[in-house]
Amino acid sequence: MTRVIRGQTLSFGATAQDIRHEVNGAIVIGSDGTILWTGPRSLLPQAFRQAPADDYGDKIVMPGLIDAHIHFPQYRMLAAPGKDLLDWLHRFAFPEESLYGDQDYAARSAEIFLDRLAQHGTTSALAFCSVHKSCADALFAAAERRNMALITGKTMMDRNAIPDVEDDPETGARESEELYRQWHGKGRLRYAVTPRFAVTSSEAQLRLSGELLKSLDGALMQTHLSESLAEIALVKQLFPNARDYTDVYDDYGLLGPRSLFAHGIHLSERECARLSESGSTVVHCPTSNTFLGSGLMSMAHLRREDRPVHVGVGTDVGGGTAYSMLATLGEAYKVQMLVAGHKLTAFELFHLATRGNAERLGLAHEIGSLEIGKFADLVVLDPQATPVLASRHELSQSLEDVLFSLALLGDDRAVHATYIAGQLSFSQREKEGPIAGAMGG
Repeated sequence: MTRVIRGQTLSFGATAQDIRHEVNGAIVIGSDGTILWTGPRSLLPQAFRQAPADDYGDKIVMPGLIDAHIHFPQYRMLAAPGKDLLDWLHRFAFPEESLYGDQDYAARSAEIFLDRLAQHGTTSALAFCSVHKSCADALFAAAERRNMALITGKTMMDRNAIPDVEDDPETGARESEELYRQWHGKGRLRYAVTPRFAVTSSEAQLRLSGELLKSLDGALMQTHLSESLAEIALVKQLFPNARDYTDVYDDYGLLGPRSLFAHGIHLSERECARLSESGSTVVHCPTSNTFLGSGLMSMAHLRREDRPVHVGVGTDVGGGTAYSMLATLGEAYKVQMLVAGHKLTAFELFHLATRGNAERLGLAHEIGSLEIGKFADLVVLDPQATPVLASRHELSQSLEDVLFSLALLGDDRAVHATYIAGQLSFSQREKEGPIAGAMGG
C-alpha cells in the first residue's frame, strides 16, 4: 500500500554542503518500501493525495542513521570497566561472546539487539558477530524478517583469546564462505569477511581472509586497526617483518575500497598514505576510544587533502557507551575539537551518519538519502523531545542550529519514529493510538 510521510524533510547529496530541506515536505512510499516521490507538500502529485499518511508536523524526517561499526554479541556490555582495550577484551568481551554458541540464546539476543537499534533511529549497520556460525545465522535471520539492510559476518580469531571464542583458519574460512553463500544478497543482507584484528588472527588466518575477500563477490571486510598503543606494540611483536600495523593487513590483501578499519587513532604518515591509495575506510568510534582510554582520532589528519582517507563513524557498542548515533556524533564533535581544534558542522555530522556511511558501506545506491527508488529507511527526530532540548530549541535560529542541538543533546528520546523499508519499526507514540493524519493531501 502506498503511504505518505509528512514532516520537515532533510537529506544530503554527495557532500555535506548539498542540503535538501523542505520545511513542509512529503515522502511517498510504495508498496515495495521504496520512495516514489519526495518534495514540497504543496507539490504532492494528485495521485497520492488520498493515500494514508503519517503526519509528523514540524519534526525532522530524514534518512535512517547508519552505524558503521558495532558488536552484536556485546549488546549487554556497555560501561563494563577495563584497564585498557586488551584487558577489557579478556575480562568482559570474550566471556560474553562465548555465550553465542547457543543458537537459542543468539536468536533471542538478535531480536533485542535490532529492537534497540530501531529505538535509537539506526536502520542499517555493519556489525561484528561472535566466532560462532550460529551467531551470524541468528542476526541475519532477524534482520531478514525486518527487511533490514544489514552487513555482518562471523568473527574469525584463532589465537590470543579464550578457547570458547577461538576457531582455526580452515574452519573460520569454511564457515565464512558458507554464511556468504546462504545470506549474501538475500533480501537486503550483505556479508563481511571479519578477522577480528591482527592480535587474534595468525598469518594463516589473515591469508585466508584475504583470499575470501578476493573471491567472494561484493563482500566487505571489517576489522580493527591502531586502536591502542599497547595493541600496536603487541602487533609489532607478532609481525616483526611488517613495516607497521597497516602493513600487516596489506600483506594479506585486506586493504581496498570494500575494507573498513575501526578506530585508526595512532596511524603514521605512511599508513595514512597507503590507506588513501587503497581506497580503504577508517571508522571513527569516539565513545569507545575515550571510554577505554585508547586515544583521540583526528579526522582532519586522516582527511588531509594530499592523501585523503575515507572516514565513517560508528558506536562500537559495547566498548562504545551509547547505541545512539546522535550521542556518537556529539562525541565525535568534542573529540575533533580536542585533538585538532577542528569544528565539524552539524551538516557534516549528519552527513557522516547518513549519506556518508552509506557510501562507506557501498549502499548509497539503496539508502542514505531521500531519493526516488531508494528504500524508505527513515528516522523522525523531535528537536523538542526533552525539556533541555525544548529550551535550547527556543534559541535556535537555523536548521543547522537545530541539528547541532540534536547531536550534542539528543539521545533515544529524540527518536520519535523509525521506518525500515517503509514499515514503522519503532514509534514513541505506539501507546498513544494511530499517527495523526488520515490522508496524504
